[in-house]
Amino acid sequence: MNVAVVGPMHPYRGGIAHFTEMTVTGLAERGHDVRPVTFSRQYPELLFPGKTQYEPESEAPPAVQNAPRPLDSINPVSWFRTGFHLRDQAPDAVVFQYWMPFFAPAYGVVARGLRRHYGIPSFAIVHNALPHERHLGDALLSRFFLRACAGHVVMSDAVAADTRRLAGPEVSLKQIEHPVYERFGQPVPNAEARAALDLPDDAPVILFFGFVRAYKGLHVLLKAMPDVLADNPDLHLVVAGESYDDPERYRRLIRMHDLGDRVHWHDEYVPSDEVPVYFSAADLVVQPYVSATQSGVAQIATHFETPMVVTDVGGLAESIPHEEAGFVVPPENPEALAAAITRFFGEDWAGRLADGVRKRKRAQQPARLLEAIEGLLTDDAG
Repeated sequence: MNVAVVGPMHPYRGGIAHFTEMTVTGLAERGHDVRPVTFSRQYPELLFPGKTQYEPESEAPPAVQNAPRPLDSINPVSWFRTGFHLRDQAPDAVVFQYWMPFFAPAYGVVARGLRRHYGIPSFAIVHNALPHERHLGDALLSRFFLRACAGHVVMSDAVAADTRRLAGPEVSLKQIEHPVYERFGQPVPNAEARAALDLPDDAPVILFFGFVRAYKGLHVLLKAMPDVLADNPDLHLVVAGESYDDPERYRRLIRMHDLGDRVHWHDEYVPSDEVPVYFSAADLVVQPYVSATQSGVAQIATHFETPMVVTDVGGLAESIPHEEAGFVVPPENPEALAAAITRFFGEDWAGRLADGVRKRKRAQQPARLLEAIEGLLTDDAG
C-alpha cells in the first residue's frame, strides 16, 4: 500500500520521534510505499520546557532521510499546505502519531480535509488520548482529531478506554502491547558501562531514565532512598534525563536526605548511542510514576532485558507483570517503593525477573504494531 506517516522524526528528538521512525522503517521493510511527513516547527521555543527539541548531531535513519517538513503546529496556513502535499502523494491512507492535544487542531484540519475532499482516510497511533498533565479543553481538542480518523492503534487499556470515550464507542480499534525499541543496539559489558559512568563495579545500581517531570515521580524515589540505603548502604541511583521541571525541587530532596554521594544525576538528554551504557550499568530500572498511560522507558528496559519496579498506574502493570518481569507498587508511596527495591536485592530476584523480561520482549516485537496498522488499513479498504 501507499501509506503516508505524519509525526515527529529526525531531527526531532525523543520517544515519539523514535516511534515514528520505527513505524516508517518497519512498514517500508514490509514492502509498503511509505511517505514520511514531519514538522517544520513542532513546538514554539517559548513553550518547549527543555533545552532543545533536536537530536544532537546524528544521522537520520535511512527511511526518514529528506522527509518533507511542511507542518507547523501553530501556523494554520501550513496545515492546508500539508494537506495539499499529502493529497499529491495520493496515499491509500495517512497514519498520524498522536500524543498531545496541542497537535489536535493541526492534525484534525489535515485529516478532515483529506477525508472530505479527497476520500483519503486517516488513522492514528494513539500514545495518549489525554495528556499526563491535564488542561482545560484537552478532551475537546482530542475529540476533534480522533473523530476525524477511521481507526486507531492503542497500546494500553487506559488509552483504549479514553480513545473509545472520545472517538465514539463504535470506533475501529486495535490494541497491542507497546513494542520494544530496537534502535539502541546491543548491551555493553556491565563493567565497561559502569566505568563510563564512574560507578563502582560491585555496588547495586538502580536507574531512573527519561525526561524529569512531576508525573514521573522522581520525588517519590528520592523520598524512598533513605529506606533503600538502610538495607543497601552501597547502592547508587543514576538519574539520566533532562529536567523539564525546576531541578531545585529534586536537588533539595537530595540535600535533605544527604544523598549527594549516592545519586548521580546526568541532567541532560541522553543521545541514542549512549542509551546502552545507562541500561547496561543498571541492575534495576525504577519508574515511580504518579500518573501514566504507558511508557516507552519500560520498552527500552525490556529491550536490554533489565528488570523493573513500576507503579500501578495506566498501562505500566500490563507491560511489567508483578513478580514476572518486575515488581508493581502503589503510586506516591515511598515506603512501598523502597520495600520493592530492597526485596529485589535482598531476595535475589535478578535472574528470575530477567527471564520474565525476556519473555515479555518476545511478545513486544515491532511486527505486532505493523500488523495492527495493516489490519486497520485492510479493514477500511474492505
